[in-house]
Amino acid sequence: MILLELFLGFFEIGCFSFGGAYGAIPLIREVVLSYGWIEEEKLSYMIAVSESTPGSIMVNLATYIGSAKAGVLGSVIATVAVILPAFLIVIILTILLKKLIKNGAFQSMLGALKACVTGIILATGAYMILMNCIKSVNSVSVDYTVIIMTVALGVVYFGSKKIIKNGISPIILICIAGFAGVFVFGW
Repeated sequence: MILLELFLGFFEIGCFSFGGAYGAIPLIREVVLSYGWIEEEKLSYMIAVSESTPGSIMVNLATYIGSAKAGVLGSVIATVAVILPAFLIVIILTILLKKLIKNGAFQSMLGALKACVTGIILATGAYMILMNCIKSVNSVSVDYTVIIMTVALGVVYFGSKKIIKNGISPIILICIAGFAGVFVFGW
């Protein structure tokens, strides 16, 4: 039964995660929490770890959760389930795109989807910043250390765009954030 749940849950994530893993975080959160596979706090940690490791968030989480719930077979089933829809959609779209790419309505639709996905990514980023800056939602306890680090990383990122043409590499920014986190919060 757990193998079927893993397949269906991660297949749903794979089917409805248009625009990449950043836009999929709310759906991943909803599916993973509704099945009760992991707690919300651990999910936040997993998203952070997945951000700093190779591979997409969806694949990393599917592999981890599948392994934790059903061993190697569970990790294989969950991973295949999350990538199967994209694989099938790419094959179908490749066939259709040859005809549609010159269609003005299709170009407009892609532009609208880009705006929607950008909004979802920004909302997810804002949600994650707020959840990490506020220690407890019930008592509204603020973690000023996290706020200072977030602002400092924002200054480094946006300030680098003034100095360097394309700004600082996201990989370098992730490394800076990791070192700062170890320095401030310890191992």
